Amino acid sequence: MGKFQQEIFKWMINMKKILMFLVLCGCGFRPMFADNDTNIYVPVIRGINGIELRNALNAKFGGVHDQGAPYTLRVTLDNPITKYKALEPTGDATWQEIRLTANYTLEKNGEKIASGVEVASESYTFVRYLVAANASYNNAVANTITVLADKIGTRAIAQVSEHERETK
Repeated sequence: MGKFQQEIFKWMINMKKILMFLVLCGCGFRPMFADNDTNIYVPVIRGINGIELRNALNAKFGGVHDQGAPYTLRVTLDNPITKYKALEPTGDATWQEIRLTANYTLEKNGEKIASGVEVASESYTFVRYLVAANASYNNAVANTITVLADKIGTRAIAQVSEHERETK
């Protein structure tokens, strides 16, 4: 394919994107995250990882909300599970996987409207040097918490949006 044909192909792709955008705007489509401030209170989640997960969820919901918020998202975070993924012939581990599981319940004024379990995991390099091994582990945990917050937060926002539509 020549350079001119590639440019025309790129132009056509961009025109399709613009056309889809215009069609969606005209049909009344409104993105779920258009107003990112969802009035959901997240009580304290136990543990260091729980603090990080709660902070990530509050950021996703547009800030910290107090106990008077109409929705409450209760989350229980299990301790991380680490599994060996790769071993050298000497028996030393070279790759590990960190897995976090969170159970959540979304309530409105004490009434449960949704619940579920989310799991996230990430593999990381396990090296012999203590500082590097700890940094690798901590990065994997932080990334896993971010994934959990995205999964739980997206489900909670979708459930709140659906609940609001049903009660109108």
